[in-house]
Amino acid sequence: MSEVHTSIDIDATPEEIFDIALDATRLGDWVTIHKALLSADDGPPQEGMKMRQRLVLRGAPFKVTWELVACTRPTHAEWKGKGPARSKAETEYALEALPDGGTRFSYRNSFTAPLGPLGAVAGNALVGGLPEKEAIASLRALKALVEKNSG
Repeated sequence: MSEVHTSIDIDATPEEIFDIALDATRLGDWVTIHKALLSADDGPPQEGMKMRQRLVLRGAPFKVTWELVACTRPTHAEWKGKGPARSKAETEYALEALPDGGTRFSYRNSFTAPLGPLGAVAGNALVGGLPEKEAIASLRALKALVEKNSG
């Protein structure tokens, strides 16, 4: 299993960030590896909501089906995903209002490759430190998007 933890401070309220980050139709505006939203449940984010997206990592496209398993607006959301060949992923957003204004957006992603330890070794050889780089780039894009929209 590989896991990425990172965070960024954004000059906006938790509500403003939460609404953009959990809007499936906006994923292409900030998630760097997002290529297409294939389907998404209608309505506001809530536990049990599902979406399916196409992602691309190192030029390889793959599909992930996500379920929102925890959702507390505007402070927390957790997605569990199923990808190709029984791979699994979890993505978690935690939003904390800062004392002097703005919000700290913390991001966690874990990925479990198929085929146990052999799959993990192969996956690490293929992607290396790319997931962390992509997570940081995505959070920077989210910051720019939210601050542009709230200002």
